[in-house]
Amino acid sequence: MRNSAFASTEAVSQPAERFDYLTDYSPRDRPWDVHRAQAQTVEGVYSGTVFDSLAGRIKGCTGYLGFAWADPDPDTGECRLKLRSAHFCRVRHCPVCQWRRSLLWQARFLKALPSIEQNYPSARWLFLTLTVRNCKLTDLRRTIQDMNKAWNRFVQRKEFDVVQGWIRTTEVTRGRDDSSHPHFHVLMMVKPSYFGKSYITQSRWTELWQECARLDYKPIVNVKAVKPKLGLGSIDQTPLRRAVSETLKYSVKPQDMRDDWLIQLTQQVHHLRFIASGGVLKNVLREGEETESDLLLADDPSATDDASEPDVYFRWNRTIRRYVKR
Repeated sequence: MRNSAFASTEAVSQPAERFDYLTDYSPRDRPWDVHRAQAQTVEGVYSGTVFDSLAGRIKGCTGYLGFAWADPDPDTGECRLKLRSAHFCRVRHCPVCQWRRSLLWQARFLKALPSIEQNYPSARWLFLTLTVRNCKLTDLRRTIQDMNKAWNRFVQRKEFDVVQGWIRTTEVTRGRDDSSHPHFHVLMMVKPSYFGKSYITQSRWTELWQECARLDYKPIVNVKAVKPKLGLGSIDQTPLRRAVSETLKYSVKPQDMRDDWLIQLTQQVHHLRFIASGGVLKNVLREGEETESDLLLADDPSATDDASEPDVYFRWNRTIRRYVKR
């Protein structure tokens, strides 16, 4: 009995296991912990449901990350890690894959931007948000389909002739009453005449959307100019980057991906496209063409898949929900 008691006391007094975390090596890689923890939550929601197979895929997503050492930051001298190996599940609502896909699209757009500006040096940019009233989650699929039809009518209006190219994404947020709020974010490249004889007021944008969506109420519509850098005749990267980031962010907030709401949402949006483009921006994003290698390099668009071996590996610890050194 005495030996048993002594063994118990000894076990309790042993120090907790000490881990080396990914963030110890690279604080800027904290988003990996955040998004992978969110993915584990989504996995738990899908587990044991009709989407149990998706839970299995998410469970195997980015379980290990292999990094190589990159050149130090030129400004701070901080050592940096460069992702060299990972497996992505590519499930639509996996927070990790949604994050990487957003980074990829942003990188593709910004990479194409110099050529666009060279071909259309006088173009300006607008950021447009189009909404409808919240709907029941069970009506979400029909509501988004109706919004897509409304958009097709919208781009046929004569006022839209001033738009040279556009990228439109769909976002769905969760209402306090568990309703759904689908809305469009649109980045538009317009002719310089938009800020002269072709100017469209916000009230007119609202009227156009109300008419095209065939609504019996006035919807909330917001339009903002992406301000150019004064005196230089080119687009200021900072406000444009913000507009690009807002347009190409997540389609569903990770914090909304919980309980039965996510299950119903997944059923409602199955096979619906959440991104579209037209005009001179038609093929900029190449939606649906992303490979695992693309997702791997999403936050380092200048990098190439050189097949070099990682220098250090980190595994996802499901208990403490952080990446730890293997």
